[in-house]
Amino acid sequence: MPFVHGLTTGAALIIAIGAQSSFILSNGIRKNRILTIILICSLCDAVLISTGISGVGALINSRPLLAQLTLWGGSCFLFAYGLRSLFSAVKGGRMEPAGRVEDSLATVVLSTLAVTLLNPHVYLDTMVLIGSIGARFNGQERLLFAAGAICASCLWFALLGFGGRKLAPLFRSNTSWRILDTMLGLLMFSLGISLFLHQPAV
Repeated sequence: MPFVHGLTTGAALIIAIGAQSSFILSNGIRKNRILTIILICSLCDAVLISTGISGVGALINSRPLLAQLTLWGGSCFLFAYGLRSLFSAVKGGRMEPAGRVEDSLATVVLSTLAVTLLNPHVYLDTMVLIGSIGARFNGQERLLFAAGAICASCLWFALLGFGGRKLAPLFRSNTSWRILDTMLGLLMFSLGISLFLHQPAV
């Protein structure tokens, strides 16, 4: 069934702790406008998956120079995100007594769009890989495949965001935040290095 195929394919490619997932999880723990973040990430994935299945992903992937520029930009973004996390680890932090630390709506929207749209892994998973697989279906079956992949993405983001709230009691100490931010920083550096070392030939 195309819907189930899309659901399992989307889950296999999207369910991972990368830059976007880490961002959602950490903000879920902070209870920082998590519904807004989940909605933005889900909407972006829906648009990218739909665009990829329409054939645009395969077209972009066939242009080595464009792919290389995207990966270079993504590497720089991941390194910058990693540095920010490591600086936060040095500074330290803790949950407020009420357990809620909210940024302004504009800050959250811009940060979420940045971590989503400046991350090349998002385009690789949604537009190129899911798009290429979904493009094999025709008509209504293609739409069902896209719907399954989009559902997998939305469910994963909701699980991370709202599940992160359950972890909030563990992060009332400065040490817990230092460990989390250090792990996120190292993860972002490893992803950035991975992209840097796997640049396509032009």
